[in-house]
Amino acid sequence: MKAILIEDKEHIRKGLRRMLEMVAPEIQIVGECGTVSEAVIVAQACTPELVFLDINLPDGTGFDFLEGTETLDFKVIFITAYEEYALRALKMGAVDYLLKPVDLEELKAALLKVAETPVHSQKQAINTAKKAYENQGDTLILSLQDSYQIIDLNELVFCESDKGYTTFYLENGKKYLTSKTIKEYEEHLLNFDFTRPHQSFMVNLKFIDKYDKAGTIYLKNGKKIPVSSRKRESFLSHLFNWNKK
Repeated sequence: MKAILIEDKEHIRKGLRRMLEMVAPEIQIVGECGTVSEAVIVAQACTPELVFLDINLPDGTGFDFLEGTETLDFKVIFITAYEEYALRALKMGAVDYLLKPVDLEELKAALLKVAETPVHSQKQAINTAKKAYENQGDTLILSLQDSYQIIDLNELVFCESDKGYTTFYLENGKKYLTSKTIKEYEEHLLNFDFTRPHQSFMVNLKFIDKYDKAGTIYLKNGKKIPVSSRKRESFLSHLFNWNKK
């Protein structure tokens, strides 16, 4: 089986190649790339039977790549760092996904599922996943110990990271603990008027009451958030730019 890897981080591509050599030596990697525009060209040139596809790429999404291909005559395994709406749709459908960092046993399971799935049955699942991805809205799905919790980002006041865990604090007083670092949520939250004034905190700008020049944010619920000296300039720029909207 010929395969291509579409992933912008080289170390992830290398790791995936090594794992495939261990568990599926019959899969031949015939192309690699890290952007949507490159992926369209590589897929046309290499005619793969299987594509490992990152959802978030520097110049678009994996769904943009799929739309740019003339025919969807290959199987797809998505690769992503985010367990959100698109991933729920993918898991329920006929395609599979791998969470970063890629786990060897999950890779085996995904390959087994792909082997049993006809190409034509993927198309509907991918369309479902694309719609779910594009209609996430201002929400985030948190993977908790025994459930998935959907939160409205308009109600998220701040989140705090400690020793590899992150706690999400909502306007209604509820809080949720996840076993991921704040870094894993940062990119998504920055798209929704959040700022990271400190290594351990991300704050919803709309819940800021005031900022004192000594380096402290006062939230409307009375909570105080420190602003690190190296992040002070970027925080103030973020705050003033948001205020101009």
